[in-house]
Amino acid sequence: MTKLKTKSGAKKRFRFTATGKVKFGVANKRHGMSKRTKKMIRTSRRTEIMCESDRGLVLKYMPYDR
Repeated sequence: MTKLKTKSGAKKRFRFTATGKVKFGVANKRHGMSKRTKKMIRTSRRTEIMCESDRGLVLKYMPYDR
């Protein structure tokens, strides 16, 4: 069987932790930050852990990065 290709958009957006969870950067922080709340700006600095229901789609896009 041939090798599966990794989606190039997914490998730029997602990283895996050592335990296999998926990390991603928080969206909506590129511009227009003056209208955002201070709490939203503060919490969107760090990366988030993806929920288990969405994790399966990322695993399909990145077959060898588990």
